[in-house]
Parts: sequence; C-alpha cells; structure tokens
Amino acid sequence: MRLLWNLFWIFARIGVFTFGGGLTMLPMLQAEIVEKNHWADDDELLNYYAIGQCTPGVIAVNTATFIGYKQAGIKGGIVATLGMIFPSLVIISIIAGVLTTFADNVTVQHAFAAVRVAVGAMVVNTVVKMWKSSVKNQMAMVLAIIAFLASMFLPISPIAIVLLGAVCGLVFPSLGKEGKA
Repeated sequence: MRLLWNLFWIFARIGVFTFGGGLTMLPMLQAEIVEKNHWADDDELLNYYAIGQCTPGVIAVNTATFIGYKQAGIKGGIVATLGMIFPSLVIISIIAGVLTTFADNVTVQHAFAAVRVAVGAMVVNTVVKMWKSSVKNQMAMVLAIIAFLASMFLPISPIAIVLLGAVCGLVFPSLGKEGKA
C-alpha cells in the first residue's frame, strides 16, 4: 500500500509542478525515477520515452503508467497514471472556471507569454539531455539529424519517423553502441 501511495504522490507532484505538457515533465521524471527512487536507469527511461511517444497519449502519462506497472503491476500502473493526471484535472477545472474572466487582462497575457518562453527553455533542456544519452556514435547522429529534418520539412507523421527509427535500430544494431559521436 505504501508503494502505491508513493507512486501516486510522486507522479502527482510531477504533474502539479511541471507546466507545458509532457515533454517539459521529462527532466523531472528523470530526477524522480532514476536519481531519487532508482525505479529505472537512464537507458530504461529513454526506452519508456520512446515507447510512450509511439503510443496514444501524453509521453509523461504513458511513462508514469510504465513505471507504475513495473513497480506494482496493474494497480501500480493505474495509481501512477491517476497521480500524473489528477493535478491537471483539478488545475484545468479551476482555470476553465475563471479564464474567461481574465483572458483579456494584459497582465495575464504577459504572464502566459513568459510561461511559453520558460517552457521552450525546458523543452530545449530535455532535448539536450536526451541527445547526450541517445546519440552515442556518428551513425546515430546521422539518423537523429535526418529524423529532425524530416519532421521539420516533410509532411510526414511523427509515428512514421519513430517507426523508421525502430527499423534502423533493427537493421543497424550499432546505433545503440558507444562510439565516436
């Protein structure tokens, strides 16, 4: 029972203190899951991110489900997921009730603009950390650059890019090996 409560509480804290969507939660997930609780290592967490990106829903919620399931089975998956989404449900309900009143307020608009800038910085931080732990050699760097360019300039689904990355990993197993990057 204590483990279930810890799963709920940890993921609820992540859910309440991170803004900007699933990607901005990744650094806090890494700190809580890998560094503080040792529920996964960096490589395993990156695998959860990759799978979470391939499945429907927000990556952070999917990751919470995976970690919860790993720690306490189906109950753990459900509790961790509820912990992750509960703060959002409460906050969104409150904001929806008052947003229309304050949406045109200049101060509120400035605050939202600043929040967007901060969220952008947090996403860049996540990308840099994921790059450092994922791109381990020149071949992986080439794949990362191709995937980035394809996502930026081609009308291709992110799912297709992720699946093509998986195929490349199967065809070129050296992508995951340490080497010259």
